[in-house]
Amino acid sequence: MRNRWLILLSLGLACLGAPAGEDPTPLPAAAGARKVVILPIRSEIAPPMVYIARRVVKQAMELHADLLVVEVDTNGGRGDSMLEIIESLNKFPGTTVAFVDTKAFSAGALICFAAQQIFMVPGSVIGAAAPVTMSPTGGGIEALPDTVEVKSASAISALMRVNAERNGHNPELVNAMVKKTAELVMDGKVINHKGDILTLTDTEAAATYGTPPKPLLSAGTVASLDKLLGKLGYADAERIEIQPTGAERLATWINAFNWLWLMIGIGAIYLEYKLGGFGLPAIIGLCAFALYFLGSYVAGLSGLEWPALFLLGLILVALELLVFPGTVALGLTGAVLMLVTIIMAMVDMYPGMPALPTLPQLVLPLQNLAYAAVGSILLIVVLGRLLPRTPWYGVLVTQGASGVVSTAAQARVQSGRVGCEGVALSILRPGGKAQFGEDVLDVVTQGDLVPAGWKVRIIGFSGGDAIVEAVPS
Repeated sequence: MRNRWLILLSLGLACLGAPAGEDPTPLPAAAGARKVVILPIRSEIAPPMVYIARRVVKQAMELHADLLVVEVDTNGGRGDSMLEIIESLNKFPGTTVAFVDTKAFSAGALICFAAQQIFMVPGSVIGAAAPVTMSPTGGGIEALPDTVEVKSASAISALMRVNAERNGHNPELVNAMVKKTAELVMDGKVINHKGDILTLTDTEAAATYGTPPKPLLSAGTVASLDKLLGKLGYADAERIEIQPTGAERLATWINAFNWLWLMIGIGAIYLEYKLGGFGLPAIIGLCAFALYFLGSYVAGLSGLEWPALFLLGLILVALELLVFPGTVALGLTGAVLMLVTIIMAMVDMYPGMPALPTLPQLVLPLQNLAYAAVGSILLIVVLGRLLPRTPWYGVLVTQGASGVVSTAAQARVQSGRVGCEGVALSILRPGGKAQFGEDVLDVVTQGDLVPAGWKVRIIGFSGGDAIVEAVPS
């Protein structure tokens, strides 16, 4: 993952990529360097927990960890967040173990079925995964309407049975934990009656049934995480436990407005381009893009490679505009890099995956970009209409039409400026800014490229823009 940005830099510059069907196999860990990564799920199953899980799984894959332990102590949470966590866990190619430390209720219980083995501490419980909803009045949990409950339970049960079967667990346990209508009978003993929701203690989960005898759900009861690793033969392995940083909650609301940060960034940079130089719009635009990349980084969607490549693209565009005008290649390459990084920063890529994302992975980033593009156009139009009426207009924009109260007055002012000489403040390609005395005007050449700092002369006007020509030095 951390090396992929070097590959993708080449992609952005050369517009080439690895074939979509490529499926690299992770390199095996060096002998005697076994690694265990711990994913702690000790709070509500919500977007911040998704970000933690995504980051932990990706780091475990980068480290070529042999074992991923999901340490669970939760009352449950959101179903959509649960599914995202399970999707991340399914990406890990090594051994996965769920360790129930005290309780795994609701979504937490179903996450355990995504692990290949489940262990529990003495006195712990797992189950009670029927779908519920929070009261809109803030009164806590309330039951779903019967029809909605049946549909939700059926959908969740089907999705979770797939995970249970994949990892060797009894899918009927999922039914009994999710559906009130499911009865579970093992060896003639009723484990769960109809109308009840299955919840198992560590002893009940470890009880054996069938021929040959097999544990109902838990592979064993162990007193602690250290005991678990010793039981699995990983007592001497390197242990990596990634703790929540607190920034995950911040990233939740930052990511909720990804389209807004893009809209502000695009609109502000465009406004700065029209104004020339480096001022308040450029600062606002850079802050907006920083929020966009910060959210995707904390959410575990991308590393630091994408903001670094975005800055590289911005530098190339600036070089095209300010240092090597007319080269085209620099500006075009920079613009492509900026566009690619904006999209890829929201693509959920895992180590070992093909370098190029699939279409489903691009849906959300492209959707955000489309919203931002439409919003930025509207923002630019609104600013173009409202900004001249504000006190900030004289600070941010030129004085070409300031103080002009009528077409006739504007014509007189413009006529008096024909023949005036000034200095180009920005590269005229052909439009830009030039200063004449104390006034800064929007100017345009007749197609010529004039460097910044070059003397220019007004030879006419087109609307509010002064038409200028270069003055030979």
